[in-house]
Amino acid sequence: MSEQSGATPQRPAFTPGLSNPYLPMPAKVIEVITETPTIKTFRVVLQDEKLMKEFSFEPGQVGQLSMFGSGESTFVINSPPTRMEYLQFSVMRAGENTTALHSLEAGDIVGVRAPLGNYFPYDSMKGKDIVFIGGGIGMAPLRTLLLFMLDNRKDYGKISLLYGARSPQDMAFGAELPDWIARPDLDCVLTIDREAEGWPHRVGLIPNVLLEMNPSPKNCIAITCGPPIMIKFTLQALEKLKFSPEQIVTTLEKRMKCGIGICGRCNIGDKYVCVDGPVFTLAQLKEMPNEL
Repeated sequence: MSEQSGATPQRPAFTPGLSNPYLPMPAKVIEVITETPTIKTFRVVLQDEKLMKEFSFEPGQVGQLSMFGSGESTFVINSPPTRMEYLQFSVMRAGENTTALHSLEAGDIVGVRAPLGNYFPYDSMKGKDIVFIGGGIGMAPLRTLLLFMLDNRKDYGKISLLYGARSPQDMAFGAELPDWIARPDLDCVLTIDREAEGWPHRVGLIPNVLLEMNPSPKNCIAITCGPPIMIKFTLQALEKLKFSPEQIVTTLEKRMKCGIGICGRCNIGDKYVCVDGPVFTLAQLKEMPNEL
């Protein structure tokens, strides 16, 4: 990977044995976790044991999760490649296919086309401090890289996480948050937009709390993902903190359909989010047409 760009596009590395990239692999749902009123997490294993054993991906890559008869949608694989007991996808209910997916129970079968897209440039981040900034369901892409880095802790400097949501009920991965807070090798800050009874952590919008945290940009990479309005003001906050565009990494999931750069629905200029992304540095985004 290029140290300069930080997120050099990578072509999809399809699973061994998957000769047709349009053909979903059947996978069994082994666990369903209700994260929030609108978000569910699904842990799945490929039904073909050989494919599951050989399956490999990089932190940040995505997959198409399909409900047969309903359609398919793009979600990041938010379990890390260091933990391959299952593949994890977190789904926010927003349309026909995601509503259908929310009806799944353990034992049901879904289709998976993965891995797709590029990934976080974790090699070029080695030896650096890392600041994760997530909002709502935007914590899903960050989770895979966060856990990957914690599983390879000696390779990275100080790791900080700022995770926020509108309310305590809107925070995903709630079962994991106490462990993240308790870890001595992770500086974890949680925040919500407004005061809530019994909430013991920070209160304030993510960009404002980030400015209060005042992370140093020296030898540091900031990785952010969340709702567009949060991203807009978080990027402004990072620029106030003197992070350069090359030091800021984010993800896009714009209109992905085929996942392999054929249908053209996710193009931004000459880039295809499903192939050249979903991971981009702010420097790369600044070079693209204003179509976001």
